[in-house]
Amino acid sequence: MFERAVVCWFEDLSSADTALVGGKNASLGEMIGNLSVHGVRVPGGFATTAQAYWDFLDANDLRGRIREQITAWREGTDLAEAGEAIRGMIGSAELPPHLVDALTSAYRQLGDRVRRGDPDVAVRSSATAEDLPEASFAGQQETFLNVTGESALLEACKHCYASLFTDRAISYREHHGFDHLKVALSIGVQEMVRSDQAGAGVMFTLDTDSGFPRVVLINASWGLGESVVAGKVDPDQYLVFKPLLECSELVPVISKQVGRKQSKIIYGRCGGEPTATVPTTEQEQASFVLGDDEILQLARWATLIEQHYGRPMDIEWAKDGRGELAVVQARPETVHARREASTLRSYRLTTRGTRLVSGLAIGDAIAAGTVCNLRSAEEIDRFEYGSVLVTGATDPDWEPIMKRAAAIVTDRGGRTSHAAIVSRELGVPAVIGTGNATSTLSEGQQITVCCAEGEHGARVRGASWLRRA
Repeated sequence: MFERAVVCWFEDLSSADTALVGGKNASLGEMIGNLSVHGVRVPGGFATTAQAYWDFLDANDLRGRIREQITAWREGTDLAEAGEAIRGMIGSAELPPHLVDALTSAYRQLGDRVRRGDPDVAVRSSATAEDLPEASFAGQQETFLNVTGESALLEACKHCYASLFTDRAISYREHHGFDHLKVALSIGVQEMVRSDQAGAGVMFTLDTDSGFPRVVLINASWGLGESVVAGKVDPDQYLVFKPLLECSELVPVISKQVGRKQSKIIYGRCGGEPTATVPTTEQEQASFVLGDDEILQLARWATLIEQHYGRPMDIEWAKDGRGELAVVQARPETVHARREASTLRSYRLTTRGTRLVSGLAIGDAIAAGTVCNLRSAEEIDRFEYGSVLVTGATDPDWEPIMKRAAAIVTDRGGRTSHAAIVSRELGVPAVIGTGNATSTLSEGQQITVCCAEGEHGARVRGASWLRRA
């Protein structure tokens, strides 16, 4: 007999429900319940519970079969083979009838709430060990945007369950000591914000490089926010001074930098893919996504969220075609929360080579190595430990390579992109958003990547370096 309470509405959840619906969904409920009264807009929706996940596994007799694959991997089976086998099991399984009924019923109710039949929704994965201050699972499981209709929703839910066993997620849990069959997955179904008609992005309640806590850093681009999170574009960047936000007559925007914003993600055509990536116009590339009033509103919301949680936060936001702003996710910032303040390293460049490329310097270290220019994470076998990874952009599939790199250089991305966040977490120096690294830096070339002299730096050709701890 299965437990029937398998769906909860966001407004009925709080941070105390992380074990029930995962950190992402619990945080959405926490903000709706406590910050809506202060004007913070969070789109509504519902979440499946951890019990729904266990019901799904048990209805298809999957627990033992998953454990067999994990054991085989530990005993020598290739991780890609084991992961593919587990995802295949999940993909061919059926959602139990009581879960199907609960999902479709809640989806119809959501349609009634927003006054639309078959509303377009974001279907997000939320692991029960996710978004903890001591663990960063963000980006390891899948999100599906512009999901429309009951059949598409049910299929997206199965894909979310399968994504708990991507190769990178299996590897991360194993490395950090999480039992693979004690981490459940909740699914969040949230009303889509039509940012395909406007813009979206990410903001942090501190400076992501220095950890300076008195600013809000906002990145923005046109279209759906995935382009910023995944580092597919060079976004606008806005920096706001928090202590003066309470002064309504002031505009404490410290700096604004227009990004190249080379492309944007929009809704796909009817009957085709849910989303599509298209080039931006010259006018879009030259224009700021946000005006000063919108920058300040987001910064004030970010400060309220930080004050409520009592820690620095990593927040995703979106703006619809009517100009309304919304917060669609919020999680604890993990990089500076775990940094060792007592560690001091000094670096010295003994010779200076010609600067070949420049971009945003992530971190403050210097590294040297041989260029390995990769187009796809599938080329991992070509990457040698200690090389400099040069690529267009990264996503979570690249993390096994990034962990082996001496430094990272990308064509695209901003300070809140995947490449920037993960390189900070790993302590690997990176130069992000160069625009031309993959075409300028040659395979096998010896280079030095310097992030110790402000925003720019990547020197090559015999530039030796010395690190003293």
